[in-house]
Amino acid sequence: MTHSQKVIVTGGAGMIGSNLVKRLVSQGHRVIVIDNLWRGKLKNLNDNNGVPVIDMENDFFNIDLTSNSDDFTHIFEGADYIYHLADIVAGIDYVFNNEGSVFRNNLLINSNIINTVKRFPPKGFIYAGTACSFPAHLQNENLPRQLKESDQYPAAPESAYGWSKLMGEYEALLMEKETGIPVCVISIHNVYGPQCDFSERRSQVIPSLIRKAIQYPDKPFTVWGDGNQSRAFVHIKDTVEAFIAAKDKGLGHGVIQIGPDKPTPIKEIADIVVHISNKSIDVEYDTSNLVGDRGRCADFTKATKILGWKPKIALKNGIEELYAWIEKQIEDDQTTNA
Repeated sequence: MTHSQKVIVTGGAGMIGSNLVKRLVSQGHRVIVIDNLWRGKLKNLNDNNGVPVIDMENDFFNIDLTSNSDDFTHIFEGADYIYHLADIVAGIDYVFNNEGSVFRNNLLINSNIINTVKRFPPKGFIYAGTACSFPAHLQNENLPRQLKESDQYPAAPESAYGWSKLMGEYEALLMEKETGIPVCVISIHNVYGPQCDFSERRSQVIPSLIRKAIQYPDKPFTVWGDGNQSRAFVHIKDTVEAFIAAKDKGLGHGVIQIGPDKPTPIKEIADIVVHISNKSIDVEYDTSNLVGDRGRCADFTKATKILGWKPKIALKNGIEELYAWIEKQIEDDQTTNA
Protein backbone atom coordinates (compact mmCIF):
# COMPACT_ATOMS: atom_id res chain seq x y z
CA MET A 1 0.00 0.00 0.00
CA THR A 2 1.28 3.47 -0.91
CA HIS A 3 2.38 5.58 2.05
CA SER A 4 0.26 8.74 2.30
CA GLN A 5 2.15 11.89 1.34
CA LYS A 6 1.39 15.61 1.20
CA VAL A 7 1.53 16.55 -2.47
CA ILE A 8 1.03 20.05 -3.91
CA VAL A 9 -0.19 20.49 -7.47
CA THR A 10 -0.06 24.01 -8.90
CA GLY A 11 -2.47 24.44 -11.78
CA GLY A 12 -4.35 21.52 -10.26
CA ALA A 13 -7.77 22.48 -11.61
CA GLY A 14 -6.65 22.39 -15.24
CA MET A 15 -6.80 19.45 -17.63
CA ILE A 16 -3.51 17.80 -16.69
CA GLY A 17 -3.59 18.98 -13.09
CA SER A 18 -7.08 17.75 -12.23
CA ASN A 19 -6.51 14.32 -13.76
CA LEU A 20 -3.21 14.09 -11.89
CA VAL A 21 -4.90 15.16 -8.64
CA LYS A 22 -7.50 12.41 -8.96
CA ARG A 23 -4.82 9.82 -9.57
CA LEU A 24 -2.79 10.97 -6.56
CA VAL A 25 -5.89 10.97 -4.34
CA SER A 26 -6.70 7.43 -5.50
CA GLN A 27 -3.25 6.43 -4.24
CA GLY A 28 -4.14 7.71 -0.77
CA HIS A 29 -2.20 10.98 -0.78
CA ARG A 30 -3.36 14.30 0.64
CA VAL A 31 -3.33 16.66 -2.33
CA ILE A 32 -3.20 20.45 -2.09
CA VAL A 33 -4.34 22.34 -5.20
CA ILE A 34 -3.30 25.87 -6.13
CA ASP A 35 -5.09 27.37 -9.13
CA ASN A 36 -6.37 30.86 -10.01
CA LEU A 37 -9.03 29.31 -12.31
CA TRP A 38 -7.88 31.28 -15.37
CA ARG A 39 -8.33 28.11 -17.41
CA GLY A 40 -8.97 25.55 -14.71
CA LYS A 41 -12.43 24.84 -13.33
CA LEU A 42 -13.54 23.74 -9.89
CA LYS A 43 -15.81 21.10 -11.39
CA ASN A 44 -12.73 19.43 -12.87
CA LEU A 45 -11.89 18.35 -9.32
CA ASN A 46 -15.17 16.46 -8.91
CA ASP A 47 -15.58 12.72 -9.21
CA ASN A 48 -18.18 11.07 -11.45
CA ASN A 49 -20.85 11.80 -8.83
CA GLY A 50 -20.05 15.51 -8.72
CA VAL A 51 -18.29 15.28 -5.35
CA PRO A 52 -14.91 17.04 -4.92
CA VAL A 53 -12.03 14.59 -4.59
CA ILE A 54 -10.16 16.93 -2.20
CA ASP A 55 -11.15 18.98 0.84
CA MET A 56 -12.10 22.19 -0.97
CA GLU A 57 -12.23 24.22 2.24
CA ASN A 58 -8.76 23.37 3.46
CA ASP A 59 -6.87 21.99 0.45
CA PHE A 60 -7.84 24.30 -2.43
CA PHE A 61 -6.28 27.75 -2.81
CA ASN A 62 -7.34 30.29 -5.44
CA ILE A 63 -4.10 32.26 -5.68
CA ASP A 64 -2.39 34.43 -8.29
CA LEU A 65 1.11 32.98 -8.38
CA THR A 66 2.49 35.97 -10.29
CA SER A 67 2.29 37.90 -7.00
CA ASN A 68 5.48 37.62 -4.97
CA SER A 69 4.00 37.60 -1.51
CA ASP A 70 3.74 35.40 1.55
CA ASP A 71 0.08 34.63 0.85
CA PHE A 72 0.87 31.12 -0.33
CA THR A 73 4.30 30.25 1.05
CA HIS A 74 2.93 28.61 4.22
CA ILE A 75 1.10 26.07 2.06
CA PHE A 76 4.42 24.50 1.09
CA GLU A 77 5.57 23.78 4.63
CA GLY A 78 5.78 20.04 5.20
CA ALA A 79 5.02 19.09 1.58
CA ASP A 80 6.62 15.86 0.41
CA TYR A 81 6.40 16.55 -3.32
CA ILE A 82 5.57 19.51 -5.55
CA TYR A 83 4.10 19.21 -9.02
CA HIS A 84 4.43 22.59 -10.73
CA LEU A 85 1.99 22.70 -13.65
CA ALA A 86 0.67 26.27 -13.33
CA ASP A 87 1.35 28.53 -16.30
CA ILE A 88 -0.27 30.81 -18.84
CA VAL A 89 -1.01 28.70 -21.91
CA ALA A 90 -3.71 28.49 -24.58
CA GLY A 91 -4.10 27.97 -28.31
CA ILE A 92 -1.66 29.56 -30.76
CA ASP A 93 -3.95 32.52 -31.43
CA TYR A 94 -3.81 33.61 -27.79
CA VAL A 95 -0.15 32.72 -27.26
CA PHE A 96 1.14 34.62 -30.30
CA ASN A 97 -1.06 37.65 -29.72
CA ASN A 98 -0.09 38.00 -26.05
CA GLU A 99 3.58 37.08 -26.08
CA GLY A 100 4.78 39.81 -23.73
CA SER A 101 2.31 39.04 -20.97
CA VAL A 102 2.64 35.27 -21.43
CA PHE A 103 6.43 35.52 -21.10
CA ARG A 104 6.42 37.85 -18.11
CA ASN A 105 3.68 36.07 -16.18
CA ASN A 106 5.21 32.64 -16.65
CA LEU A 107 8.60 33.90 -15.50
CA LEU A 108 6.98 35.33 -12.38
CA ILE A 109 4.97 32.18 -11.66
CA ASN A 110 7.96 29.89 -12.05
CA SER A 111 10.39 32.04 -10.10
CA ASN A 112 7.96 32.63 -7.23
CA ILE A 113 7.24 28.92 -6.89
CA ILE A 114 10.89 27.89 -7.08
CA ASN A 115 11.92 30.49 -4.49
CA THR A 116 9.21 29.21 -2.16
CA VAL A 117 10.25 25.59 -2.67
CA LYS A 118 13.80 26.53 -1.65
CA ARG A 119 12.43 27.75 1.69
CA PHE A 120 10.55 24.52 2.37
CA PRO A 121 12.61 21.78 0.66
CA PRO A 122 10.45 18.82 -0.40
CA LYS A 123 11.57 15.33 -1.29
CA GLY A 124 11.13 16.16 -4.95
CA PHE A 125 10.01 18.80 -7.45
CA ILE A 126 8.37 17.88 -10.76
CA TYR A 127 8.16 20.63 -13.37
CA ALA A 128 5.86 20.54 -16.41
CA GLY A 129 7.94 21.52 -19.42
CA THR A 130 6.84 21.69 -23.04
CA ALA A 131 7.93 20.63 -26.50
CA CYS A 132 7.41 24.29 -27.47
CA SER A 133 10.78 24.94 -25.79
CA PHE A 134 12.68 23.04 -28.48
CA PRO A 135 14.39 25.12 -31.20
CA ALA A 136 12.13 26.38 -33.96
CA HIS A 137 14.48 25.22 -36.73
CA LEU A 138 13.95 21.62 -35.61
CA GLN A 139 10.19 22.03 -36.00
CA ASN A 140 9.92 23.68 -39.42
CA GLU A 141 9.10 20.56 -41.44
CA ASN A 142 5.72 18.82 -41.70
CA LEU A 143 7.35 15.44 -41.07
CA PRO A 144 10.22 16.24 -38.68
CA ARG A 145 12.85 14.00 -37.15
CA GLN A 146 12.24 12.82 -33.61
CA LEU A 147 13.34 15.34 -30.98
CA LYS A 148 15.78 14.31 -28.26
CA GLU A 149 16.14 15.98 -24.87
CA SER A 150 19.65 17.10 -25.84
CA ASP A 151 18.18 19.06 -28.76
CA GLN A 152 16.90 21.82 -26.44
CA TYR A 153 20.23 23.65 -26.69
CA PRO A 154 21.41 25.86 -28.32
CA ALA A 155 18.05 27.36 -27.37
CA ALA A 156 15.84 28.97 -30.02
CA PRO A 157 12.12 28.43 -29.27
CA GLU A 158 9.65 29.92 -31.72
CA SER A 159 7.37 31.54 -29.14
CA ALA A 160 7.58 33.57 -25.95
CA TYR A 161 5.65 30.73 -24.32
CA GLY A 162 8.37 28.26 -25.25
CA TRP A 163 11.05 30.61 -23.95
CA SER A 164 9.22 31.20 -20.67
CA LYS A 165 8.81 27.49 -20.03
CA LEU A 166 12.45 26.83 -20.89
CA MET A 167 13.54 29.51 -18.42
CA GLY A 168 11.38 27.90 -15.70
CA GLU A 169 12.93 24.54 -16.50
CA TYR A 170 16.42 26.08 -16.32
CA GLU A 171 15.69 27.74 -12.97
CA ALA A 172 14.31 24.48 -11.56
CA LEU A 173 17.47 22.63 -12.55
CA LEU A 174 19.59 25.42 -11.04
CA MET A 175 17.64 24.91 -7.81
CA GLU A 176 18.52 21.22 -7.88
CA LYS A 177 22.19 22.06 -8.42
CA GLU A 178 22.28 24.64 -5.63
CA THR A 179 20.08 22.97 -3.00
CA GLY A 180 20.11 19.26 -3.78
CA ILE A 181 16.30 19.15 -4.11
CA PRO A 182 15.74 16.42 -6.73
CA VAL A 183 14.03 17.69 -9.88
CA CYS A 184 12.37 16.01 -12.84
CA VAL A 185 11.22 17.97 -15.88
CA ILE A 186 8.45 16.28 -17.84
CA SER A 187 8.59 17.90 -21.27
CA ILE A 188 5.17 17.21 -22.76
CA HIS A 189 3.97 17.34 -26.33
CA ASN A 190 0.36 18.13 -27.33
CA VAL A 191 -1.85 16.78 -24.55
CA TYR A 192 -5.57 16.21 -25.16
CA GLY A 193 -8.43 14.65 -23.24
CA PRO A 194 -11.30 15.34 -20.81
CA GLN A 195 -11.18 18.47 -18.65
CA CYS A 196 -9.55 20.37 -21.53
CA ASP A 197 -10.42 23.96 -22.41
CA PHE A 198 -12.58 23.86 -25.56
CA SER A 199 -13.55 27.54 -25.56
CA GLU A 200 -13.31 29.49 -28.81
CA ARG A 201 -10.67 31.86 -27.46
CA ARG A 202 -8.24 29.55 -25.71
CA SER A 203 -8.72 25.98 -26.93
CA GLN A 204 -5.99 23.99 -28.61
CA VAL A 205 -6.36 22.16 -31.90
CA ILE A 206 -8.16 18.87 -31.08
CA PRO A 207 -10.81 20.33 -28.72
CA SER A 208 -11.19 23.30 -31.08
CA LEU A 209 -11.97 21.06 -34.05
CA ILE A 210 -14.35 18.94 -31.98
CA ARG A 211 -16.24 22.06 -30.85
CA LYS A 212 -16.48 23.23 -34.47
CA ALA A 213 -17.82 19.84 -35.59
CA ILE A 214 -20.46 19.87 -32.86
CA GLN A 215 -21.51 23.42 -33.80
CA TYR A 216 -21.55 22.69 -37.55
CA PRO A 217 -23.41 23.80 -39.71
CA ASP A 218 -24.34 26.77 -37.51
CA LYS A 219 -20.65 27.67 -37.57
CA PRO A 220 -18.01 26.78 -40.20
CA PHE A 221 -15.56 23.94 -39.73
CA THR A 222 -12.33 25.82 -40.37
CA VAL A 223 -8.84 24.36 -40.00
CA TRP A 224 -6.04 26.86 -39.51
CA GLY A 225 -3.29 26.40 -42.09
CA ASP A 226 -3.20 23.88 -44.92
CA GLY A 227 -3.64 20.93 -42.55
CA ASN A 228 -0.22 19.46 -43.32
CA GLN A 229 1.38 20.81 -40.13
CA SER A 230 1.79 17.98 -37.64
CA ARG A 231 2.03 17.37 -33.89
CA ALA A 232 2.74 14.55 -31.46
CA PHE A 233 -0.56 14.13 -29.62
CA VAL A 234 -0.53 12.39 -26.25
CA HIS A 235 -3.64 11.44 -24.29
CA ILE A 236 -4.17 12.77 -20.79
CA LYS A 237 -4.15 9.26 -19.30
CA ASP A 238 -0.71 8.57 -20.77
CA THR A 239 0.45 12.00 -19.58
CA VAL A 240 -0.67 11.37 -16.01
CA GLU A 241 1.14 8.02 -16.02
CA ALA A 242 4.35 9.88 -16.84
CA PHE A 243 3.88 12.42 -14.05
CA ILE A 244 3.15 9.68 -11.51
CA ALA A 245 6.25 7.76 -12.60
CA ALA A 246 8.31 10.97 -12.44
CA LYS A 247 7.76 11.19 -8.67
CA ASP A 248 8.77 7.61 -8.08
CA LYS A 249 11.47 7.10 -10.71
CA GLY A 250 12.36 10.33 -12.51
CA LEU A 251 13.72 12.66 -9.83
CA GLY A 252 17.31 13.65 -10.49
CA HIS A 253 17.12 12.62 -14.14
CA GLY A 254 16.63 16.07 -15.66
CA VAL A 255 14.43 16.52 -18.73
CA ILE A 256 12.30 13.59 -19.85
CA GLN A 257 10.24 13.97 -23.00
CA ILE A 258 6.67 12.66 -23.19
CA GLY A 259 5.01 12.18 -26.56
CA PRO A 260 4.67 9.73 -29.46
CA ASP A 261 7.47 9.17 -31.93
CA LYS A 262 5.30 9.80 -34.98
CA PRO A 263 3.61 13.12 -35.80
CA THR A 264 -0.01 13.34 -36.92
CA PRO A 265 -1.01 15.94 -39.54
CA ILE A 266 -3.81 18.27 -38.49
CA LYS A 267 -5.64 17.27 -41.66
CA GLU A 268 -5.78 13.71 -40.31
CA ILE A 269 -7.15 14.97 -37.00
CA ALA A 270 -9.85 16.89 -38.87
CA ASP A 271 -10.79 13.76 -40.84
CA ILE A 272 -11.10 11.71 -37.63
CA VAL A 273 -13.28 14.37 -35.99
CA VAL A 274 -15.52 14.62 -39.08
CA HIS A 275 -15.92 10.82 -39.15
CA ILE A 276 -16.86 10.70 -35.46
CA SER A 277 -19.40 13.51 -35.91
CA ASN A 278 -21.43 11.50 -38.46
CA LYS A 279 -22.02 14.77 -40.27
CA SER A 280 -21.41 15.74 -43.88
CA ILE A 281 -18.97 18.53 -43.08
CA ASP A 282 -17.39 20.88 -45.59
CA VAL A 283 -13.84 21.31 -44.28
CA GLU A 284 -12.33 24.74 -44.93
CA TYR A 285 -8.60 25.47 -44.70
CA ASP A 286 -7.55 28.99 -43.76
CA THR A 287 -3.91 29.53 -44.75
CA SER A 288 -4.01 33.16 -43.62
CA ASN A 289 -4.11 32.18 -39.94
CA LEU A 290 -1.32 31.23 -37.53
CA VAL A 291 -0.15 27.62 -37.63
CA GLY A 292 2.81 27.64 -35.22
CA ASP A 293 5.59 25.12 -35.76
CA ARG A 294 5.27 22.98 -38.87
CA GLY A 295 5.86 19.68 -37.10
CA ARG A 296 7.34 17.85 -34.14
CA CYS A 297 7.45 14.43 -32.50
CA ALA A 298 9.35 12.77 -29.67
CA ASP A 299 12.09 10.25 -29.22
CA PHE A 300 10.73 8.86 -25.94
CA THR A 301 13.61 6.45 -25.37
CA LYS A 302 14.63 8.19 -22.13
CA ALA A 303 11.05 8.03 -20.82
CA THR A 304 10.95 4.30 -21.50
CA LYS A 305 14.34 3.67 -19.92
CA ILE A 306 13.79 5.70 -16.74
CA LEU A 307 10.02 5.80 -16.24
CA GLY A 308 8.99 2.63 -18.05
CA TRP A 309 6.73 4.89 -20.13
CA LYS A 310 5.37 4.72 -23.63
CA PRO A 311 2.09 6.00 -25.11
CA LYS A 312 -0.74 3.48 -24.95
CA ILE A 313 -3.96 5.30 -25.91
CA ALA A 314 -4.67 5.12 -29.65
CA LEU A 315 -5.33 8.55 -31.13
CA LYS A 316 -8.69 7.65 -32.68
CA ASN A 317 -9.94 6.15 -29.42
CA GLY A 318 -8.79 9.17 -27.46
CA ILE A 319 -10.50 11.59 -29.83
CA GLU A 320 -13.73 9.56 -29.68
CA GLU A 321 -13.68 9.80 -25.89
CA LEU A 322 -12.98 13.53 -25.96
CA TYR A 323 -15.70 14.17 -28.56
CA ALA A 324 -18.28 12.51 -26.30
CA TRP A 325 -17.03 14.47 -23.28
CA ILE A 326 -17.15 17.87 -25.02
CA GLU A 327 -20.56 17.10 -26.53
CA LYS A 328 -21.90 16.37 -23.04
CA GLN A 329 -20.39 19.57 -21.61
CA ILE A 330 -22.03 21.64 -24.34
CA GLU A 331 -25.38 19.89 -23.81
CA ASP A 332 -25.17 20.44 -20.05
CA ASP A 333 -24.34 24.14 -20.53
CA GLN A 334 -27.26 24.58 -22.91
CA THR A 335 -29.61 22.91 -20.44
CA THR A 336 -28.33 25.09 -17.59
CA ASN A 337 -28.71 28.28 -19.63
CA ALA A 338 -32.08 27.35 -21.14
